Amino acid sequence: MIRAKLWFRCAAMHDPVTPMIVQPALIGWEAKQRRVDLHIERAFTGDELVRRMKGWVTVDPSKTIEVVNRFGRLKVLDDRELVIEFNKMEDFQKLQGALDEDFGKEVDAELIVKK
Repeated sequence: MIRAKLWFRCAAMHDPVTPMIVQPALIGWEAKQRRVDLHIERAFTGDELVRRMKGWVTVDPSKTIEVVNRFGRLKVLDDRELVIEFNKMEDFQKLQGALDEDFGKEVDAELIVKK
């Protein structure tokens, strides 16, 4: 499995940034006629996490998801870190070309080297 980090250009500071989950979402219920003491803690999927970047980065996250999904898939590792997974190195290389063509220097993928 080949993995890469996805870097966006921050809209405020123009630094490369990648989203990460600091704390999973806490979902609960409100009942109309009784109290419901049930909570579910759940991390976002890769696509959900990228969509949450809208307004914080210089590109449209939905368009980024479309481009990435043509070559790999967005995934959250260890309920924290956003990565793109590829089956072949050529898919990673094709994604880099597509990102450069569609977004210029605003979005980049960086190969994660296994230690």
